[in-house]
Amino acid sequence: MDPVSIPVSLHSQASSVTIFNGTNFSEWNEQVQFHLGVLDLDLALRSEKPADITDLSSSEERSFYKTWERSNRLSIMFMRMSIANNIKSTLPECDSAQALLKTMEERFRSADKSLAGTLMAKLTTMKFDGTCGMHEHILEMTNIAAKLKALGMDVNESFLVQFILNSLPPQFGSFQIHYNTIKDKWNVNELTSMLVQEETRLKQQGYHSVNLVSHGARKK
Repeated sequence: MDPVSIPVSLHSQASSVTIFNGTNFSEWNEQVQFHLGVLDLDLALRSEKPADITDLSSSEERSFYKTWERSNRLSIMFMRMSIANNIKSTLPECDSAQALLKTMEERFRSADKSLAGTLMAKLTTMKFDGTCGMHEHILEMTNIAAKLKALGMDVNESFLVQFILNSLPPQFGSFQIHYNTIKDKWNVNELTSMLVQEETRLKQQGYHSVNLVSHGARKK
């Protein structure tokens, strides 16, 4: 990449990285390493600092040292550009990109674990109550699974399908019975399509929403 274009590209790439807010280290770290790789500036993250240059250093060693130093300096700059100001001010001065990344991981990884636990609890206990459409409900659950994956907790698609089925109210009982009796199991996209169809069928039969039905039951 043309060295002259790096400062502009650095700012452009940094602006597309999710700002680190103290609770999203895994997601932020993944994005930072990806963008630095795209910019060909990740050498300092992949390699330890080379030995200082001396009069006996070869041209290859001098070139590598210069490239590493530049990668290290711009990597630190890139990371700090994508950290929230209230957190940035609490971080110690680090002379290497690896040290800065390690400091942040040690300080904030526990927040990731706490967030992962909260998200997993939400995913496994969510219920479809009719306040939004079926498609939106499943999309929200899928987004939670994606956030968990970014935190290092991959939710297998078959488990996600089961979580979605578990979130259905009694009005979808016949649908669940049908699903349990078929030989082939659906992926999330297939399940979404079938559940949206079932939602439409129930509405056509006079069922407007789970929310309305439950409210009506309480009024009796």
